[in-house]
Amino acid sequence: MMKRFAIAAAIVVLMFAVSAWRMQTPATTLKVVERATTDAVTDTGEKGDTVGDILTFANKVYDEKNEKEVGSDQGYCFRVAVGEAWECNWTIVLADGQIVVEGPFYDTKSSVLAITGGTGSYADARGQMTLEARDDKGSEYNFTYEISK
Repeated sequence: MMKRFAIAAAIVVLMFAVSAWRMQTPATTLKVVERATTDAVTDTGEKGDTVGDILTFANKVYDEKNEKEVGSDQGYCFRVAVGEAWECNWTIVLADGQIVVEGPFYDTKSSVLAITGGTGSYADARGQMTLEARDDKGSEYNFTYEISK
């Protein structure tokens, strides 16, 4: 009798867990283009590219077609591996709120950063942002935000 009750209780708990999982809000995808016009590196050690250098920026962002300005971003990165990677933190500011990301920015390949929060329409946002260079000069980047709440 006790065994049957335990099995029935486990099934009920499993059904509630599956129902809750299915009711989660699906991810929202937001795609923008950053035009990197203000990027500046502060040399903190020996002259040239060295660990500890700081990259700062405050750039305009455009819609997915790179035509209409939709907001701006601002942030900073610390050089962690010479010629390979920076560790970054920045905020994109849009008309309906802000999204904050943190993670690696690679010199020669795409990066995936964590969405750590947001404001307005993006309050409690989580997920990831993929960053891809649009050219070899590092003057424009595709940002694809996959946002869940």
